[in-house]
Amino acid sequence: MRDDTPDETRRVQLSRTFDEDAELYDRARPGYPPELFDDLAEVAGTGPGCRVLEVGAGTGKATLPLAERGCRITAVELGADMAAVARRNLAGFDAVEIVTADFETWPLPKEPFDAVVAATAFHWIDPAVRMVKAADALRPGGALAVVATQHVAGGTEEFFAEVQGCYERFDPAAPAGLRLPAAADVDTSDHTDEVARDGRFGPVVLRRHEWDLTYTTAQYLDVLRTYSGHRALPPEAREGLLGCIAGLIDGRYGGRVTKRYLTELRVSRRV
Repeated sequence: MRDDTPDETRRVQLSRTFDEDAELYDRARPGYPPELFDDLAEVAGTGPGCRVLEVGAGTGKATLPLAERGCRITAVELGADMAAVARRNLAGFDAVEIVTADFETWPLPKEPFDAVVAATAFHWIDPAVRMVKAADALRPGGALAVVATQHVAGGTEEFFAEVQGCYERFDPAAPAGLRLPAAADVDTSDHTDEVARDGRFGPVVLRRHEWDLTYTTAQYLDVLRTYSGHRALPPEAREGLLGCIAGLIDGRYGGRVTKRYLTELRVSRRV
């Protein structure tokens, strides 16, 4: 089970759902563990003065910590509303520019970047374009840093087993008996293979962080409303699903559940 491999036949359609409620996305979506940005500085060189091209910046969940570390950032975001929220969130940083555009067709500036960063966004970019354009954007020795977020076993494990019944009831596409994988069982070697096929990058360096976040019922429903698969459900099915989940959390888990995330950083240098 992977959370960064959308159905290619629906990738474009699903990628556009995030802009439907940018304020909710900004409020409900978690950021990233601070250790991730320590890793980025160590492995990708994202320190003071580093020229960063961020792909799929969203509302600035990763942009802000990078800006606070002194990076000079050009952040490209497809959604106009998401970009507007990002501009508000980054208003205090003169060295940050938010560009509303799709990365695939956005013309690269003449001066290459020190790092290309994509935080929970690289899988939404056209696979035929993303590696080639990332390499074109970088100076020799520059770093491609891809951050992926996976939902893994942990936290309130009984809830995540039980809630599958809600999905099977309201989402016809939900696989029967699905369970969250252990972090150690999440195989992301396809990214390493993709980098190797491109031929313009060195070996991939991996760093992983598991972390837990506790949600109230309302908070958990809000974060679910930001997920593309949930947003793409027919309204009646989506509301039925969310109602079923709310009833389970309130009725059996005291109105609070803990979710475990796996954040993986994948860094490769342009040769």
